[in-house]
Amino acid sequence: MKPGMSGRVLRLDGDGALRVRLLEMGLTPGTRVQVCRAAPLGDPLALRLRGYSLSLRREDAMRVEMEAT
Repeated sequence: MKPGMSGRVLRLDGDGALRVRLLEMGLTPGTRVQVCRAAPLGDPLALRLRGYSLSLRREDAMRVEMEAT
């Protein structure tokens, strides 16, 4: 998703420590997420979810399957 777009989390790909960490950060299925901005080279991304801001590397964000709303 591009800056300014929003959607909701469908699922997280993969397993292991990264998946657990994404869940701990609030990226759970059904959560609404807005992409606020991307750094000049596209990494990291600034997201807004659950009333707080989150900065996430593009590589990690690719593991979050989203549905645009």
